[in-house]
Amino acid sequence: MVASTHDTTLVEAIRIDLPRTFPDNIFFNSSDEHQEMLFRVLIAYAHHNKKVGYCQGMNYIAGLILLVTKNEDSTFWLLKALVENILPDYYSPTMDGLLTDIDTVSELVRLKYPEVSKHVAELGLPWPVITTKWFICIYCEVLPTETVLRIWDCLFNEGSKIVFRVALTIIGLHISEILSTTQFSEMNDCLKKIVKGPPTVHCHNFTQSIFKVPGKLTTKVINRIRETVSQERKQKKD
Repeated sequence: MVASTHDTTLVEAIRIDLPRTFPDNIFFNSSDEHQEMLFRVLIAYAHHNKKVGYCQGMNYIAGLILLVTKNEDSTFWLLKALVENILPDYYSPTMDGLLTDIDTVSELVRLKYPEVSKHVAELGLPWPVITTKWFICIYCEVLPTETVLRIWDCLFNEGSKIVFRVALTIIGLHISEILSTTQFSEMNDCLKKIVKGPPTVHCHNFTQSIFKVPGKLTTKVINRIRETVSQERKQKKD
């Protein structure tokens, strides 16, 4: 796939994003070869899975995996597992999986933290504004890298419910700060600040928190909510 003829549109899209991928990380800045490693993974996957091709956010995912594995083949297969099995339809042209999960986390917050849900609604801050970046890059460039790596260990082991546990934990640990905001912009700034605060920096403690703070949260419950919000989204389209 790397040696085959490449779609020039895909090549251009990936090339544009390469310098934006962890620009402060020495691995990607020490030589052009490391960016070329990432390019080969992304272009190979784009031609392997033509339904997905290349989508923004995949560069961060593949980039972080590459930082850990230092191996293009391993990175390719782990990327494939994430995109096709663990988070299906996050990176499809319609991003139906991502949009469904954003609505799902909104409903989970309403059930777990009703006062936060009400406050967010009153200030008019849409949940996509809050959580799209969290989910599309699976907390890369959102949470500290050491914390993200531990989250991903859990994600590969337990599946997509981990992305919800992390989101609910971030909110659950900062309820008072969120509720103290009085304006749309103030809440937006608050949410940007708390993801880099002490609770998320202490990676071991945060990893333990994601299994405690949200309480019981099963895949069965998540899938039931997903099905409900997915049907509601289809009805709105119709």
